Amino acid sequence: MTEITEGAKAPAFDMETAGGGRVSSASLAGRPYVLYFYPKADTPGCTTEGRDFSALIGEFEAAGATVIGVSRDPVKKLDRFRDKHDLTVVLASDEPGDVTASWGVWGEKKLYGRTYMGVERATFLVDGEGLVRRAWRKVSVKGHAAEVLAALRSL
Repeated sequence: MTEITEGAKAPAFDMETAGGGRVSSASLAGRPYVLYFYPKADTPGCTTEGRDFSALIGEFEAAGATVIGVSRDPVKKLDRFRDKHDLTVVLASDEPGDVTASWGVWGEKKLYGRTYMGVERATFLVDGEGLVRRAWRKVSVKGHAAEVLAALRSL
């Protein structure tokens, strides 16, 4: 698995988003962004994380950053997830898995003694130069969005 470290050049991406749009690293060039990866739309932890980032979206935008939540769910599922929970962050679909692989967040997971492949809950703060400034791996949701916002403000 690729390990994206702080100070590394952020891998390029181009994904379809909820609402029928697209988001790409090229379209974000010159400004900071937060890419947070979550395992599955409309599950308790992922819903809390989406709501927490959405609650702070005005502050992220005031600091000049775009917040993008990435999962391997299809766009139609992301549309329902966004609408059901009034999420205001960009939700991007990496259904083919290229982006989760290039960012090193697709791998083996264990739950209740069962091993399976899945998306690691991880967040990356990328600066306007396209460099990863902070990387959070195996994220615990509680308080995470506020911690990311504080890190963004300290850039």
